[in-house]
Amino acid sequence: MFEKVRKLIAEQLNLKEDSITPNSRIVEDLGADSLDMVEMLMTLEEEFGVSISDEKANELKTIGDIVAFLETK
Repeated sequence: MFEKVRKLIAEQLNLKEDSITPNSRIVEDLGADSLDMVEMLMTLEEEFGVSISDEKANELKTIGDIVAFLETK
């Protein structure tokens, strides 16, 4: 799961995959802005067939948070 999420986020943010770890903070470490976040969440919803509420989206601070959320779905 982590590898797939990392690949999607690397493509979305134009980063190298090896620069992304489970502890990478999306905004602080990876430089995502609010538009990046919206696009990333839409991509994740489409790719994994899930719905991510605004409330839940605000709780997703790291790549590990995203992976943990997706694994519960």
